[in-house]
Amino acid sequence: MVSSEESALRAEEVTKRYGPRLALDRISLDVAEGECVALIGESGAGKSTLLRCFNRLVEPDEGRVLVKGVDAHQLDPFALRRGTGYVPQDGGLLPHWRVGQNVQLVPWLTHAKERRELAAKALTLVGLDAELFAERWPRELSGGQRQRVALARALAASPAVVLLDEPFGALDAISRADLQMMFLGVRRELGITAVLVTHDLDEAFLLADRIVVMRNGSIEQAATGTRLQKEPASEYVRDLLQRTRVTRP
Repeated sequence: MVSSEESALRAEEVTKRYGPRLALDRISLDVAEGECVALIGESGAGKSTLLRCFNRLVEPDEGRVLVKGVDAHQLDPFALRRGTGYVPQDGGLLPHWRVGQNVQLVPWLTHAKERRELAAKALTLVGLDAELFAERWPRELSGGQRQRVALARALAASPAVVLLDEPFGALDAISRADLQMMFLGVRRELGITAVLVTHDLDEAFLLADRIVVMRNGSIEQAATGTRLQKEPASEYVRDLLQRTRVTRP
C-alpha cells in the first residue's frame, strides 16, 4: 500500500449510511498518482457513493478521505470540485447552454481569462472539432457526442483527477467502444488519475489499471485484472467473473 503522501486519493475506514441502509462499511482504498481504478459491483454495492466521497458530493459519517495527503474536510468543497473533473452517467450538460459554454464552465467559475481556448483544446482532445460543435445545443448531439462534451468539460481546467460515474453505460455498443478507446487515448496523453464506476467488468479490464470489486458496501477484492482472474479472493468474485464471461487477459 502506498503512503497517504504518495496517493492521489485515499479513503480510510469510510462509512456512510442512508437512514437504516449501510452504503459504505469501513471502506479503505488508495488510488495512486496516474492510476485508473475501476469500481465494479451490482447496483447498491456502494460504487457511486464511494466515488462521490472523493469530491465531497457525499460526506462520510465515519472515517476520512484524503486528497493528495490532505484531509478533504480541510479543503473548501467548491474549490475541491472545481479542481476535480467529474462526469456523471447522463453527462450533466446544461441544456440551456451551448456546447462551448458547457465546456467552459469550470474555467469560467475560476475566472480563467483563456477559457475559450481551454474549451477548444478540451473538445479537440475528445475528438470534437470546436469550430463545428461549440455553438451547437446539447439537444442537437448524439448520445456519444454528449458524453464526449461531458468529458471535455471535466478536462477543460486540466484537473489532476477525474471521477467518472458510468459515463458510457447508456450508449449503444458502437458508441461505447469508440468512447472507451477515446478515454484510453486521453489517459495516455494526459497521465491523469481516474476513478471509474462501471457495471461492465469487461470495460473495467479494458480501461483500468486496477479493479475494485464491491459488494454491499464492502470491498471484496482490489487487484489488477490479471490477478483478479488468476486469484479471485472470494466465491463472489469467482462467480462474478464466470457470470460476466470476461474475455480479456
